[in-house]
Amino acid sequence: MWELSNVHIGVLSVFTIGYLAIIFEHYIKINKTASALLMAVFSWLVLFGMKSFRPDSDVALMDKYVGNASQIIFFLIGAMTIVELIDSHRGFKIITRAIKTRSKKKMLWIIGFLAFFLSALLDNLTTTIVLISLLRKLIKDRDERLFYGASVIIAANAGGAWTPIGDVTTTMLWIKGNLTALNVMKSLFIPSFCSMIITFFLLSFQLSGKFSEVYEEKVKEDVFEPGAKRVLIFGFLALVSVPVFRALTGLPPFMGMLIGLGVLWLITDIMHFRYENRLHLRIPHALTKIDVSGVLFFLGILLCIDALEIIGVLKNVALWLDLHVNNIAVISTIIGFISAIVDNVPLVAATMGMYDLHAYPPDSSLWQMIAYCAGTGGSIFIIGSAAGVAFMGIEKVDFIWYLKKISLFAFTGYIAGMAIYLLISSVFI
Repeated sequence: MWELSNVHIGVLSVFTIGYLAIIFEHYIKINKTASALLMAVFSWLVLFGMKSFRPDSDVALMDKYVGNASQIIFFLIGAMTIVELIDSHRGFKIITRAIKTRSKKKMLWIIGFLAFFLSALLDNLTTTIVLISLLRKLIKDRDERLFYGASVIIAANAGGAWTPIGDVTTTMLWIKGNLTALNVMKSLFIPSFCSMIITFFLLSFQLSGKFSEVYEEKVKEDVFEPGAKRVLIFGFLALVSVPVFRALTGLPPFMGMLIGLGVLWLITDIMHFRYENRLHLRIPHALTKIDVSGVLFFLGILLCIDALEIIGVLKNVALWLDLHVNNIAVISTIIGFISAIVDNVPLVAATMGMYDLHAYPPDSSLWQMIAYCAGTGGSIFIIGSAAGVAFMGIEKVDFIWYLKKISLFAFTGYIAGMAIYLLISSVFI
C-alpha cells in the first residue's frame, strides 16, 4: 500500500487548492494565471522544504524540469507571434474569404474538418492557436465564438491523436519505440475521426440559423496590408516545417518554431524597414500583442504537474490501476479521464514506465489505446490539453463554462471512439 508522506500531503494540498481556484476563477475573481503561478511555486517550495536539501542534485533536477517546460513555452511564444504577425497583415482574410457560408451549422463542420486535418499535419496546439485567431476574425459575438472555439479543441485533439507528430503524447510513444508511424495512423484514424464526427453531430443540435448581416459586412470591410499573402504563405510554411525540421535534424520542435520565426522576422524587416508607418507589421509589435498571461498560466500548470510527477503520485495511480483493474482497455479509458484533469505528458510517461515492451511489444493495442485516450480524453475538461489551455488563455474562458457547455459532448465522443477502436480490433485482429 502506498503511504503518504508529508511531502505528498503538502504538494497534493497545494495542487488541490490551486486547481479549485482555477476552476472557480469566475466566482472568486482571482485570475487563473496568479493561481497557477502560486500553485507551481508553492509545490516546489514544499518539495525543497520538506526533505533534506541537496543543492547540486535538487537544483539540477529543477533545471531539468524548467528546461522541459521552457521548450513548450518557447514553442508557444513562437507560434503565437507568427499567428499575430499573419493577423496584423490581415492574412487570415484570405482564408475567411474562402469560407462563404453564413450557416452556423455549416461553419461548425468546416471549422471541425480544418482543425482535425491541420492538427494531424501540424499539432493540436498550433492548430488551435491558428483557428482561434481565425474565429476572432470571423465571429464577432463572443458567446458564439467560444462555442466554436471549444469545438476546435475537440477536433484538434482528435486529429492530433492518430499521427506521430500531431500530439505530444503520440510523439512520445513514437520516439520511444512503442508505436510505429504507419501502424498508429492506420489503427487510430477511424476511431479519432469518428470521435470528432459524433461529438460534432451532437454539437450541431445546439446551433440554428445564420450569422447576422453585421458579420458579413465586417468581413467585406477588411483590407489587406502590404505583403499579406507572402506573410500568410511563409507563416504557414514556418508552422508546417516544424515536424519536418524535427525529423531532419533531431532538434526539439521549439527550435524549428524559432527558426521559422527568425526567417519571418528577416522577411518582414526587409519588406517594411523603409516605411515608418509599417511598424505595426513587424515582429516587435506582434510580440507586444501575444497573450503573456496565457503563456505564464501554461508555465504554472506545467511546473505544478512536474512536482506531482517527482513525488510519484502519477506513477502510483497508474500502478494502482494495474493492480485493481487489470484490464488494459479499462485502464486506458481511465487514463484518458485522468488526462482531462492533469497533463497527459507525465501520465503517459508513467504508463510507459509501468509496462514493459517485452510484455507489450511495439504497436500492441495497449500503446495504441493510450495514444488515443490520452489525446482525445484531454478534451473532456478545458484544462486537460495544451489546446484547451491555449484556448483558455487566448479567449479568457473559465473552467465552469466549458464544463457546462461542452464536457458532456466531448465525453460522449471520447467513449464512442474508444468503442469503435475495440470493435475494429475484435473484428480484424
